[in-house]
Amino acid sequence: MSQKEFQRVKVIENAVGGRLSVSEAARLLQLSERQVLRLKQRYQPDSIAWVRHGNCGRQMPWALPTPQQQLILDLARSKYAGFNDSHLCEKLHSEEGLEVSRETVRRILRGAKLASPQKRRPRQYRARRLPRPRMGMMALTDASCHAWLQDRGPKFTLIAFQDDATSQILAAHFQLEAENTIGYLQSLHTMITNHGVPLSLYRDRHGIFQRNDSHWTVAEQLAGKQSPTQLGRALLELGIQQIPAYSAQAKGRIERAWRTFQDRLISELRLARASTLLEANAVLALFCADYNQRFAHPAAEAVRDFRSLPRRFDLARCLSFHYQRVVGPDHVITLGAHSIALPPLPGHRGYAGETVELSHQLDGVLRVYRGNHLLLALPLPLDQDADRRPNPRAAVTKRKTPLPRIYNLSGRPALAAVT
Repeated sequence: MSQKEFQRVKVIENAVGGRLSVSEAARLLQLSERQVLRLKQRYQPDSIAWVRHGNCGRQMPWALPTPQQQLILDLARSKYAGFNDSHLCEKLHSEEGLEVSRETVRRILRGAKLASPQKRRPRQYRARRLPRPRMGMMALTDASCHAWLQDRGPKFTLIAFQDDATSQILAAHFQLEAENTIGYLQSLHTMITNHGVPLSLYRDRHGIFQRNDSHWTVAEQLAGKQSPTQLGRALLELGIQQIPAYSAQAKGRIERAWRTFQDRLISELRLARASTLLEANAVLALFCADYNQRFAHPAAEAVRDFRSLPRRFDLARCLSFHYQRVVGPDHVITLGAHSIALPPLPGHRGYAGETVELSHQLDGVLRVYRGNHLLLALPLPLDQDADRRPNPRAAVTKRKTPLPRIYNLSGRPALAAVT
């Protein structure tokens, strides 16, 4: 018996015994005098059943039928196991044709002791950073290494860019490797191709974005600043301002997006039975489109701040790995274990001792530039030399190394090797 029913029993008992008048009982119970008279007629001194409402224990005519409730429980335990309440409700609408509300689904699952996979934690107060008013003013980026396929395949790393003003996912892809420069360059290329160049980028302080070491070369000491990383140089050339975050809460919008991805995307990948990188990226593309439709919202201002690239800007050269090499007396330059013979200039003129730029691009082609003039291009897998930067503090040890391969103009290794 509830506290309200207990109070009603005591007041009506005193009213029947003459200790309270009808008007006093009506005032205490906040009922009309006619209703108090009805309760006095229903009063039974040896029972409390009279105080209960007549609909108590009855199933309401608008209640969900028991077979449908059991069907929802069976689907939640089998096909849609691990889905949260909102995600399950959406799947019941779109896939099963069951028009039920989220609260109904939640009540059915909690009644059957099926807990939600989402863990509710008490909110902590932090001053919230207001989102930028226009789309393209700021992009957020981060990577999440997770068992996206659970036990059906290897761990993937998801790299994504998100707009701060609208929460729209601008670019995202899975990769087998850990968080690296190649993955960020690929996602950056996708974002710029589809949307344009944002004004600023909010990112963490990972060594991919910034130099975190205290070593300065002589050239850096003369210049008064450290050389940027490969990704930092590309962002500098694109004119994108970098804003480092000093805590996970500072970039909370993309962190909340990861929470949604690790909840819903894992279930979608399991539902699609994805087990390879190609299949996972196909599911990811559909998921991002659905995510933007459901969770993205209009910006405060309709003006977009994404910038277009200049007409003759070489995006492939910008989003690549740059190296500076001095041409040897025999017109040969080296990259890692590879030696590359450069073509002669017209008139058999040489350029030994000059500095050339090597651009190892995302398509797996190494291009050598003398200023803005392309000297040669040859195929070279990107993962062989990308992201390699020698440690200046490492001890130099004498060891035998295999002779480097020399490439000719066709891009094929020549028969002879140089020492």
